[in-house]
Amino acid sequence: MKGKPCRVYPNELRLRVTPTGLYTYPDVMVICGDVQFTADQKGTVLNPVVIVEVLSKSTQDYDRGQKFEHYRTLPSLVDYLTVAQDRPHIEHWSRQSEDRWLLTEFAHLGQSIQLPSIDCTLSLADVYDKIDFTSTADLN
Repeated sequence: MKGKPCRVYPNELRLRVTPTGLYTYPDVMVICGDVQFTADQKGTVLNPVVIVEVLSKSTQDYDRGQKFEHYRTLPSLVDYLTVAQDRPHIEHWSRQSEDRWLLTEFAHLGQSIQLPSIDCTLSLADVYDKIDFTSTADLN
């Protein structure tokens, strides 16, 4: 994000999904421009453009289902990524017109994900750099 008007927040800020009342700590958020904080709770933000969740066996159903249902109500959200930790696999949900969401899956280390909302290309090789998939069975 160097030289761009966006900033990455790795699990350090709480997110309030105002339309549904959910408070959560996404694994990674990207916010562009001014950060909008809640009026009553410092450190709680309202306006991520990108949210990334790292999946585990215990969280994957919630992250893909009910949590994503909450996230979709955020007017600022354009891209939602779920990242498998036991194999190269990223699901990229991107907001389309009329609040439709398009799913594109990536499962090869040679692939890259285009995120025009933040003018960024994310390579799977970089995401999974230094990950030994033979030893990730314990992560789930």
